[in-house]
Amino acid sequence: MSASNSKVTSFFSRIPHAITMLFGIIVLVSVLTYILPAGTYDRIVVDGRNTVVPNSYKTIPSTPIGFLDMFRAIPLGFKAAVEIIFIVLSGGIMFGFMEKSKAVENAVGTLVKRLGLKKRNLIIIIMTFIYGLLGVAVGYENNIAMVPIAAVLSLALGGDLILAAGISVGAMTIGFGLSPINPYTVGTGHKIAELPMFSGALLRSVLCFTALVIMAIYNVKYYKKISLNPAKSLDKGLDVSELALSKPVEEYGMSKKNWMVISIFFLGLFAILYGVFNLHWYINELSAVFLMVALFCGIVSGMSATQMSETVLKSVALAAPGAFMVGFATSIKVLMELGNIGDTISHQLSVLLQDLPLYASAIGMSLSQTVINFFIPSGSGQALATLPVMLPLGESLGLTRQITILAFHIGDGLSNLVNPTLGGLIAMLSMCRVPIDRWIRFIFPILISLLGIAFLALIFAVTINYSLYVC
Repeated sequence: MSASNSKVTSFFSRIPHAITMLFGIIVLVSVLTYILPAGTYDRIVVDGRNTVVPNSYKTIPSTPIGFLDMFRAIPLGFKAAVEIIFIVLSGGIMFGFMEKSKAVENAVGTLVKRLGLKKRNLIIIIMTFIYGLLGVAVGYENNIAMVPIAAVLSLALGGDLILAAGISVGAMTIGFGLSPINPYTVGTGHKIAELPMFSGALLRSVLCFTALVIMAIYNVKYYKKISLNPAKSLDKGLDVSELALSKPVEEYGMSKKNWMVISIFFLGLFAILYGVFNLHWYINELSAVFLMVALFCGIVSGMSATQMSETVLKSVALAAPGAFMVGFATSIKVLMELGNIGDTISHQLSVLLQDLPLYASAIGMSLSQTVINFFIPSGSGQALATLPVMLPLGESLGLTRQITILAFHIGDGLSNLVNPTLGGLIAMLSMCRVPIDRWIRFIFPILISLLGIAFLALIFAVTINYSLYVC
């Protein structure tokens, strides 16, 4: 091993455990409330949502976080994240019932048997793009139920749970984060900027497709690496119980009950898609559908009431660590609100951008959104909080509104890959039993590559004066 590779390995080995990482951020935010002045922007209600008024930032009396309040923010974080916590549990319950019925195992085993193990690389590439398209077109948390399927598939191909996360979580995060039709970042951004909805989609589409290609190649390379040397796998010690295939691929087939379970699952997904796009469903409605799917899967599988009850508790036990992490991460958001430093950070970053050259200001704007994303992980919330400040700043620097939206889109979207405060990321990683510290070790190298590609796209956008009528 070269000295440079040894240094990289040493760096990643120092990444702390997920709990340690999040608690460190909690302590950091608490300390920052003593260093940074408390401040706020004035806000007005537009279409039922609070939007920042540009040039309205003002300091207010400091509200530093005391020792007791630092720990009090943790249960308050769980309270604030209760909807996402429950969707993790309900998704785990649904998959638990599908796993108990053997429908997922038999479906994956049959798929691999028909496609053939010789086409493993092709399967990985295809599945990466399928999950990426789910992120582009469907959303983020909406796809949480699809993650465990990738875990079963990856193990069936001879991969590991990290590969499963790369195929599903990585691809969906990229697809959603860079989606040319993302309603939360691009959609909200265009509405604030008074641009036609999803205008200038060609450049964003090319960027998103390129990023998914890189993700697919990276997944295949990782698979080849662990196939040649299993010791290089990052999932050592992770629980693969009841996810791995229990018999040779050649022996798999689908029973009538299996087809009924799979049909119920897809009917549930179609119901979710219809509800999300037509009935304004969100987390609670999705959780309800997951529970209904679980119940119907149990019934058609012939489970007794006792078996169904035991399956619920077993599934909850497996999903509980991920649910805990969601609540724990949300406490950081609570601390930011208690300390009133979120707007201060946004304001100070905007001030730093004012003296930068044109190209540097575009990249700097994207990097500032990356920083802000760790404190305001909601895409639409971040748009409403920062874009009213960034849009006029961008115009004063010579950047079109479309470029400012693109910079925001990149900064928010790609940083989601490693954002420990993003409840959706933590939730989906938990569904394939991958802790975020292991995930960061896997995804960080590709994140650097994707940021490089994205910044080149941003420079190109500045060069062509990316606007309503360009790309």
